[in-house]
Amino acid sequence: MTIPTPASALYQSHPRSFADYRFVYPVLSRRSRGISVGVNLNPEQSCNFSCVYCQVERQKGTVGICRNDPQGASREKSASQESGRSPFSRSDLAALAGELDEMVELVVSGRLFQSAPFLDTPEPLRRFNDIAVSGDGEPTAVALLPEVVELCAEVRRRHRLDDVKLVLITNGSLLHRQEVRRALAVLDANNGEVWAKLDAGSEAYYKQVNRSHVPLGQILDNLRQTARARPIVIQSLFVRLEGQPPPPAEQAAYCERLGEIIAAGGQIKLVQIHSMARPGAENRAAPLADDELQALAERVRRSTGLPVTAYPG
Repeated sequence: MTIPTPASALYQSHPRSFADYRFVYPVLSRRSRGISVGVNLNPEQSCNFSCVYCQVERQKGTVGICRNDPQGASREKSASQESGRSPFSRSDLAALAGELDEMVELVVSGRLFQSAPFLDTPEPLRRFNDIAVSGDGEPTAVALLPEVVELCAEVRRRHRLDDVKLVLITNGSLLHRQEVRRALAVLDANNGEVWAKLDAGSEAYYKQVNRSHVPLGQILDNLRQTARARPIVIQSLFVRLEGQPPPPAEQAAYCERLGEIIAAGGQIKLVQIHSMARPGAENRAAPLADDELQALAERVRRSTGLPVTAYPG
């Protein structure tokens, strides 16, 4: 029997809550092998994806919703309603600023590691790696995203955290919006990275796994355009669906999509391949075995020539 280490237990526990904060939370990230301070712009859990493996316990009506009316009322989202916005407001921005400054001070001072659950964090993993804009929904749905990223950059400058990255974790569906492009420009000027989801190579498989009204073609076009302007990280989560891993034809299609991004002049600095580390939305989705994950990563390396890192569960 493998006995979990303090680090592995923390890797498998990523609650997007800490103390009485609403928007900011710390995690020990296995992908960065250090502390990531998360910025959750969707605590109400709205998202335009409904991934079969999602580990967010969403309430009914928070998936694929549109909140662009004056009262912020929820409506079912269709392709024509893709302009839906997250209800994150300017008053929320002020609250976020205070929380983020306090959290960064906790990490920098080391006080984060003086109490549970971070008390037993191994010393080499106590490094401050990044401030990550992500959370319980799609952060690029927030109209104030440029202001949020600038706020994160200002906190980083004020604390003189030159080695700490700014990261935007996105499903790629809204990268074409003008305000998102403005936010990306702030990222570019502040040691920032875009980590973009790509879990499928075909529209059919995408509809089974990510279950969004946004076509896969739009996401691929956004990834190509974004990667032309700066190197991006691709994050891909693969599962056993109804007991079966992604079929060989789907794995080949996924590699082809990555190749198309490169052929179009896009820059992919890393492909991160992982599986479920915690229970997901539906029991018909289960983690890939470690050997399956490693084999898939090796196939992507051979097929694309890209750097690939696999993160077994």
